[in-house]
Amino acid sequence: EMTDITEISKMPDLFDKISKSIAPSIMGHEDIKKAIAAQLFGGARKHLPDGMRIRGDINVLLLGDPSLGKSQFLKYAKEVAPVCVYTSGKGSSAAGLTASVIRDPSSGGFNLEGGALVLADGGIVCIDEFDKMREEDRIAIHEAMEQQTISIAKAGITTILNSRTSVLAAANPIFGRYDDMKSPVENIDFQMTILSRFDLIFVLRDTIRAEHDQNLAKHIISVHQGKAADARAMANVIDAERLKTYIAYSRAHCDPRLSESAVKMLKEEYVAIRSTIRKRRNAKKEEKDWTPEAIPITVRQLEAIVRLSEALARLELQPVANEEHVRRAIRLFKVSTFQAATLGYMEGKKGSGSFHQEVMKVEKQLQARVAIGTQKSVKAILGEFVHRQEYREDTVRRAVQNMVQRGEFIYQQRQHQVKRLK
Repeated sequence: EMTDITEISKMPDLFDKISKSIAPSIMGHEDIKKAIAAQLFGGARKHLPDGMRIRGDINVLLLGDPSLGKSQFLKYAKEVAPVCVYTSGKGSSAAGLTASVIRDPSSGGFNLEGGALVLADGGIVCIDEFDKMREEDRIAIHEAMEQQTISIAKAGITTILNSRTSVLAAANPIFGRYDDMKSPVENIDFQMTILSRFDLIFVLRDTIRAEHDQNLAKHIISVHQGKAADARAMANVIDAERLKTYIAYSRAHCDPRLSESAVKMLKEEYVAIRSTIRKRRNAKKEEKDWTPEAIPITVRQLEAIVRLSEALARLELQPVANEEHVRRAIRLFKVSTFQAATLGYMEGKKGSGSFHQEVMKVEKQLQARVAIGTQKSVKAILGEFVHRQEYREDTVRRAVQNMVQRGEFIYQQRQHQVKRLK
């Protein structure tokens, strides 16, 4: 086994070879495969002299249209990760993800049962349908994703559980698939607080490209015919069992740190990325309805690049992350999170400040004006609030959407009309 691990570590272009071994039956998406490869190895966990811990685990979010293979990536990660728990956001509660207190029927006492994030300590949690989770359940995993602990204070039990795990999540846009008529912020249903905890965020779009569609159709048909295992292609793939063993060994025996030259390069690149975002924000100040917002690239994203660099060094069993590792990590960051921030996805759902207050005002007025069991067109609602009361359109649409999610409204006639249910 040790000979096999040494043999893998000495392979030329190892990073490319391992990334191609991630879900090899899925065509394309090379950058996502590289991100998942880095996530499987993870960065170095650090314990500071003051007792603080800095996580080394990498969190990845795949956000995009359906039928692009997001769930397949999660399933494959489950196969090759040494420790992994797979769950669906639709059927997951806060207690199921973190921990719950269960009464023992025989003794009458209380027992503490760990959820998915506790059971996957030292591995990966794959959460499919992440957008289908309730907001309060998503908030429950904030501590687990950043601090990597879960604090419990229930039924007289007060304790802290470890959840040193990576999160690989897949989600669809708020309307099922991306709506080009709406802004990026209107297409997603996540708060900035949860988005900032993901090191890499990939936005996947199902665009129409004739040549790509032709190649994809050919590939899928080949898979169904059992011809996908092309001898030349499979020769460059490391099988799942070997990869699983290699990942387990590297995580246990390799703890890389950044070199001095890599630190200097990383510092300069972080300042440059922040400057680019700031220039874009300054350009938007000229717009009529501009409102000041925080820059979405923070120190968390700098730490994300550090973790990625260390993961790429660990992947090669290298004790030091050099400039080449940092360069690859920055490229991965730029094609994912930085691109998402540039397009406006990292602004997240507005959940605080004046916007949130305005949304709540509109919701209260809708509850008072639309009786239970009655219907009203979305156009009429917009006309009433936007033209007569001078609310912003995105404020009114967000209020309607919030009420739909809570089950107070239901869309009818292709979302042109709403009906009050409760």
